Amino acid sequence: MAHNPVLCFFGLRRGTVVRHKYRDDGGVIGSSGQGSRIERGDAMRVGSWSGAVLRQALVAGVYLAVLSLFHAVSIRHWVILAGLHLAALMLVPYRYWPALFFADTACQAYVSYICFDQFGLLWTVLNTIPSLAYEAPVVWWFRERWRLFPSRGTVNMPIFVLCALIIAIIATVETIVQVRFATLPPGYVVHYSAVTARMVLGNFMGVLTVAPITLVVYQSFAAADFQWRRWLPALLESRFLIEGALGALPLIAFLVWLGDHNPQIRAMVQMAMFLPVIFMAFRHGWQGAAVAGTLASLGIVMLMPATNDPATLQAETLVALAISTMLLVGARMTALTQRVEQERFDSRMAMALAHRNAALGEAQLRVTAQALDQLGQSIHGAFKLILGRLRYLQPVTDDIGYRRHAESAQEQLFLLTDSLNPGVLREHGLPGALNQGALARVLHEAGIRYWCDLRGPVGGFPRELSLVVYRVVCEAISEACLTHEPADVLVKVRCGTKGRTWAVVMIDLRWNPARSLHVDWVTLRQRLRISATGLGREAIMDRAATYGGQLRERAMPDGKQVVVSFLEPNHPRI
Repeated sequence: MAHNPVLCFFGLRRGTVVRHKYRDDGGVIGSSGQGSRIERGDAMRVGSWSGAVLRQALVAGVYLAVLSLFHAVSIRHWVILAGLHLAALMLVPYRYWPALFFADTACQAYVSYICFDQFGLLWTVLNTIPSLAYEAPVVWWFRERWRLFPSRGTVNMPIFVLCALIIAIIATVETIVQVRFATLPPGYVVHYSAVTARMVLGNFMGVLTVAPITLVVYQSFAAADFQWRRWLPALLESRFLIEGALGALPLIAFLVWLGDHNPQIRAMVQMAMFLPVIFMAFRHGWQGAAVAGTLASLGIVMLMPATNDPATLQAETLVALAISTMLLVGARMTALTQRVEQERFDSRMAMALAHRNAALGEAQLRVTAQALDQLGQSIHGAFKLILGRLRYLQPVTDDIGYRRHAESAQEQLFLLTDSLNPGVLREHGLPGALNQGALARVLHEAGIRYWCDLRGPVGGFPRELSLVVYRVVCEAISEACLTHEPADVLVKVRCGTKGRTWAVVMIDLRWNPARSLHVDWVTLRQRLRISATGLGREAIMDRAATYGGQLRERAMPDGKQVVVSFLEPNHPRI
């Protein structure tokens, strides 16, 4: 069955049949299953039809009111009606375009009626055709084919500027055609070349006055998920609004006051209206250029001494060029800024992922260390049991060598467990680990002078950062002992908690050949190989870079100093 498009638009279809059962007195006692479904469907269609009509009427009424207001303030070379048309066609959904056409036709019909005697029948007929009829296909093409809005809340600014220019040309051609068919007074000559140039400028200026700032409002509203309660507080707290209200607006108001009280410099003041546009564009991208452009065009019109004033036309030309250029430049700057912010966010996310992987690795090492500790206790118990049985079988056997060998194995197992999961660090924090940990004990037993100088809230370090600092110290000292023979080792830690926790570790390694002869380097190096990765400088650089720091080395007369900086992670909120 063929459908009526008008009825389908409002949710109705032909062929609706309702079958009811009636009582003897005429009352309805029921209906068939199909009939009851149709009855409910009819109620829903009637509700949707009335709601659609109400929404269309509301859109038409609001648009007609705004259209009447813009009609009252538009002038020949500042046609803000063109900007209103473009803004409405860009932002209003397609389902409400019939309401826009109806309101525009009603407004044009009223103007044609009151001007019928002045311009004649042909002009009246042409003027009754709404301007949206010529502009809507172009805007639809830009929205659907040229991706005027690539995504929700974003605008393709080069496409918008091109669309604005085409709309200005269409509006100019429409007016010129109407003038050609209008009944003009005898002797009235129209200079079409000059009129066309002024009208293109006026329409383009009108578009740049209204449409960009409308896009700014729409974009901010879309960023708030189209919720007034979220949009208004975000708008009032934005730096963009504050700088616009305290920067661009006072400057343009001062220029208007200056030009109004000094007619001899009025033209120069009108020309200077492009300065706030450039300032806001470099501060806030195309959004700043849009807001400042609207204010600048209003300022130029307020200073206009008479219609078709040459100085005003020149100022409008300059400001229109500045607005369109700054819209393009500002859009490019905005895109570059967003790209930099995205890269910064991606870098922080990558760093956060590295920290999580490091924490996962430490958790696995902690589990392994616990397993090794349990294994060491089991081996120690088994060794005691074996020695007891051996003493019972051979009472005269000397078990000192066995015990020394078992203690050496147990010591290596302890060093391995401590390198995986430092127990002193867990119990006493970073100061205890540096002063009393396995590294300090191994160096003292080998004969190396080792001491620490800690300043700042070292004990309040997060466990993650404390563990990294301790591993870097072990790595640096192990690398120095494996490649050189330092006799004195001094570890200095300077830290603070201003904003984010930071730390600087300085490891002074000094050579002393005389005292180095008394150090058991073979045993020391065997033990230190267990406490370090063996990667040396590369491992230190990677750990420092993971925590926003770097590695530096300074040569000293009797040794060298290794300086490593750290910064507490600042993970992005996601």
